[in-house]
Amino acid sequence: MHKPNPRKFIRAFNTWDLAIRNASSPRQALDLYYQMHRQSVPLNSFSILFTLKSCTPLKNPSLIAHLHCHILKLGFAFHVYVATSLLNAYVVSCFDDACKLFDEIPERNIVTWNTMITGYSRSGDVNKAYDLFKAMPLKDVASWSAMIAAFMNNWKWSCGFGCFREMVASGRFKPDEVTVGTVLWGCARMGSLGLLVGRSVHAFVAKNGWNLTVEIGTILVDMYAKCGLLKYACIVFNAMQQRNVMTWTALICGYAQHGYSDEAVSFFEAMQDTGVKPNEMTFTGVLNACARKGLVVEGRKYFDMIEQYGLECRIHHYGCIVDLYGKAGFLEEAYRVIRTMKVEPNVVIWSSFLSACKDHKRFQIADRVIEQVMETVKPESDGGVYSLISDLYVLNEKRDDAERCCAAYRNRRLARITARLLLDERIRRQEFEVTFSYGEFARHEGRLRFAVEFGRFSETPLQSWLLKMHISLDSLVELFFFTDTVSNNNLI
Repeated sequence: MHKPNPRKFIRAFNTWDLAIRNASSPRQALDLYYQMHRQSVPLNSFSILFTLKSCTPLKNPSLIAHLHCHILKLGFAFHVYVATSLLNAYVVSCFDDACKLFDEIPERNIVTWNTMITGYSRSGDVNKAYDLFKAMPLKDVASWSAMIAAFMNNWKWSCGFGCFREMVASGRFKPDEVTVGTVLWGCARMGSLGLLVGRSVHAFVAKNGWNLTVEIGTILVDMYAKCGLLKYACIVFNAMQQRNVMTWTALICGYAQHGYSDEAVSFFEAMQDTGVKPNEMTFTGVLNACARKGLVVEGRKYFDMIEQYGLECRIHHYGCIVDLYGKAGFLEEAYRVIRTMKVEPNVVIWSSFLSACKDHKRFQIADRVIEQVMETVKPESDGGVYSLISDLYVLNEKRDDAERCCAAYRNRRLARITARLLLDERIRRQEFEVTFSYGEFARHEGRLRFAVEFGRFSETPLQSWLLKMHISLDSLVELFFFTDTVSNNNLI
């Protein structure tokens, strides 16, 4: 009787796993998986893991449930790595089922817990994510990074910084590039106040001798550029060994945002010379630069270049070119762009166009679109457009039409007040999200530290400044304690 060769069996066995892992598409991976089942080739944890990993991006709950049933039948449901991979698939496709599966998993590793923290973060339930984080029997750097990312992604800046400070102060975990990148990402979106923490973290990166990777370097360039420290953005940019399109885009958008249009255009041309292909956001930045400076010829050239690169014109591209033509007085060109847009013009584009008509006193062109604009905008959210239209009617000596426009707005102004209250509530919740210049804060920093330490806020100008900036005493204590903790742990 012929005995099967075990080595031949193992070789074939591993070949199937390798084929599923290297499948060019989820469909091909599923076909291979089903072929193994039909041909009675024994399935192991690797073939199941590779199949789940390939199918997770499809976000198909029915497919994941079908694979789940098959995994139960095969007896792999309690395999910790298979269960964690299945949990990740449910987190992406159906989070309610992921919660049920997590409760049923008898053995959980750190990756299992981290996956659920990320899932709760994506669903917006940061409190539940933090409860899970505190309940973890063991944590690693990835656990802290996941929790910090959960806070940052849900606009809880102070909690994210506090979590990072706790991680550093514990002395058991040293932040890695993922952790640092997450913190810097939050700093870049906080504005000037986040810059205080961001510079400390940048110093930590430099002091530990880390190479400026593309990811960290791009975030630093973005942070400095957004806050107006363009000199530092260029220093980081020049120190990077490698740059991608996002790095160039961050620099171009930063210069455009702060009015340095010529420099933004120069960087765009330099990027093309290096062979880096611009993306849609890059064109938004360079078109914005052209609109600010009134560079009509260059703006028209870059707008036409979008389709040459195989990209699709988005609403923000149309908005930039309409703004450019409008400010330059080419209102017929701007109107032609609006009429030939592949997407429906929004209130921003209409506002830009009508403002240009008002500035250049081209009331005849404005009359062509006012009725269409009135049908598009909503009084409860677009009150500024109604005010603009009313001004156009008054300047064109159409008093009756101006009164009609004002009446349409007054009838629903209560909704606008409600929206304002909601905005005030959002500002109240986000204690760190304030906008002022870094230099202005630096001028007050010494007196603020003295006041925090000794509780002396009797100085009237200081009180007025804090009130104007919506900065609370708790916010200052949290900020200074964070930066001092980083400093005391040799991070700066």
